[in-house]
Order: sequence, then C-alpha cells, then structure tokens
Amino acid sequence: MTDQFAKYTAKLLRDGTADPASIRFFRLDDAVTASAQDEWTPLFTQVFGGLDITAICFARTSLPFADLLIRRAGPANSKLVPNDSETRVFLHDIPFIRRSDWEDRPPAGRAPLIIESLKERKAVIIEDLGVVATGAVTVEQAFIGFSTIFHTTFVKYLLDLLTEGFRFPGEREAFADFRRNWLKESDLSGLSFSGELPPIRDAIRGEICRVGRYTVEKGFVDSFFGNISYFDGTTIHISQTASSLDELEGHIDPVPLDYSSTAGLSASSELPAHRAIYRATDFRAILHGHPKFSVIMSMFCEEKDCAVKDCNRFCDRKRSVAGIPVVAGETGTGGLAKSVPQAIAGQGVCIVYGHGIFAAGRTGFGEAFARMADAENRCRQAYFDLLDRLQQQQKNPLTRNG
Repeated sequence: MTDQFAKYTAKLLRDGTADPASIRFFRLDDAVTASAQDEWTPLFTQVFGGLDITAICFARTSLPFADLLIRRAGPANSKLVPNDSETRVFLHDIPFIRRSDWEDRPPAGRAPLIIESLKERKAVIIEDLGVVATGAVTVEQAFIGFSTIFHTTFVKYLLDLLTEGFRFPGEREAFADFRRNWLKESDLSGLSFSGELPPIRDAIRGEICRVGRYTVEKGFVDSFFGNISYFDGTTIHISQTASSLDELEGHIDPVPLDYSSTAGLSASSELPAHRAIYRATDFRAILHGHPKFSVIMSMFCEEKDCAVKDCNRFCDRKRSVAGIPVVAGETGTGGLAKSVPQAIAGQGVCIVYGHGIFAAGRTGFGEAFARMADAENRCRQAYFDLLDRLQQQQKNPLTRNG
C-alpha cells in the first residue's frame, strides 16, 4: 500500500496541485494505513467508520482558489456549484465546511462534519485546511477526486473574477502571485511524435500511450479525464473509458469503424464523437483534453437575455474564442458527434462549452498536440486580456462606452 501512496503523492507533486507538506493518504483494509502517522490519523479513522469507502486523500491545494470561493459564498451556502463538465459529471456540486464551523467543534466532533458532507459526494473542502477526497475502492479514486476539485475550483474562481472582480483584501495580491509564479505557457520542446503510423497495432498503441503521457505532463488533462484515438483506415484505436491518459498500457480498444464487432463496449464515452470526426474528415489522430483556460473562456458569455438555460447542451449561438470555434453538446451520449465534426473540420481544433478542446491531425499526433497547445495559449492570453480590460473599466467607469 505504501507504493500506492508514493505513486499518487508523486503525481500530485508532478501536477503541482497540492502543497507538498500537506499531502496525506489513508487506506482501510483490516486496519487504517496512513502515509504519515500524525494527528489526522485518528480523525480519518473515525471517517472510515461512518462511510462505505476504502481510501482518502487529504491535502491542501497549491492555489488558494477553493478557499476564496468559500469566502465569496453567501452565509447560507454550504456548497459550491461550478458548471464545467467535470463537476457536472463527476461531482455534481462541492460541499464545504467553513473554518468557523470546524473550530466550533471539539476535535472528537469533527469527523461527523466530514461524514455528513461525504454521504452523497466524493470530496469536501475544509476551509483553510484542505480537501478530503474519497475512494470507494481504490487510492486512485481519491487522487482523482482531489485533482478534480483542483481543476474545477481553478475554473470557477477565474471565471467568477470576470463577472465579480476582486472582493476581499489580499485577493488581488494572491492572484498576482499566481499569475507571476504559477502559470507557464505550454512548451512542446523535448516532445517527440511519430509521423503517419503504419497499420500495426503495437506501433499505434505505443504512440497513443506516449502522447497520452505528454497530455497529462503538460497539464492539458488531469490524468483521468480526456481521451485519445488513432484511425488506421478501418479501425479506431481509442482509450478506454475511465482510463488515465498517463497509464494507457492495456487500456486501448480497437473499434471497427463499421460497427462489425462489440470491441467498443469499454471504449471512451466520447467514441461517438471520434467516430463522427473520422467519418466526416480525413483526420487520423484525435486528442481531447480539458486545458483550463479553454474551459474558462468557453463558459464566459456576455449575452444577458439568452433564453437557453443549459448552455452545456443547448447553446446554439455561433461562438468563438481567440478565433477557435466553440460548440455545445451533451458529453458521453453522442451529442458531441453532431456538433464537433463540422467545427473541427476547418482548423483541426475546436472547443466544447465547459469541456475543453478536441484537436486533430491528418498525419499523426504531432499536429493534434500542437493545435491543442496553441489553442490553450490563445485562450490564456484572451483571458488575461479580457480580465485586464474589465479591471480597467472598473477603475474608470467612464471608459465603458468608449
């Protein structure tokens, strides 16, 4: 079990999502095993007793956005409700425990606060202390829960800044530190891609595994989310559903384009979108990830009187961000198979509302990867250009009309 603790601790450190000193993993077998024996072990031993789970990840996020979102939440609120696709599919909403409520309880009474929050959810934020993410069966599930909280609070906080601005003392300075020290433009130096691949299964799978790792290492997807495929002319080789893109060995399905076998039963839920793209275009490689700024910018809309209530699925406006088309469509049910192929045909890249980027290549993954990186860099620049303009307008209201 210590190997699992070390593995997922290393992933959190690689991703830069958790404060290193705060990372703790716990596992329940016959007894509770902890990555570090300290004052948290008795508390989480109690938590295991109140929930049907086997693993916990407890860590403080490396950025303050989760805590800032709690400060922004009204006093009657006890959960955050982001609208990106990862939250909608995986979390639904994010319960939180305010620091004041935590401190009002004696140490023996704090476990029930966590248990109550996690009865129907996979993770809870304890203000100023960290995120508790659970795994029903594996340590990996707890790691995924923490990573998802990091992604979705990042997206929600930066999106909220566009509409609400900075609201608390010290908030602007914390954001400036993030902008100066945490952000890095996508850099593809040192990456190697094959050209057009021969129709040899081992060669195709090897390239998919390598590019999947690149996608995670460059921060374009949080390990578990996203999918990747290659079309050899008759068969789509695609990552399996719920597979981690940095560990795809043994998790790639060969799916005939003509439905002549049932090999696609364990394939990514976005197989219909991949299939539709290959049928409508001459692309051979498809990469789908959730780079954060593409997600944020796809969800920012200045339309105030729109009748559409579920923009993720039903937005029918013709939109673009930094010249990249943005489309809507329900994920995992075939909805994107209707909207993505036409949008991706021109530039080889498009953004799905709240769901990230589909990028494609005609000769191999090098094109697809470069298009995803370029799109995310453009979305990042568009975000800060917009934020700076909105902040300037707040300082000088008379400039709003020109």
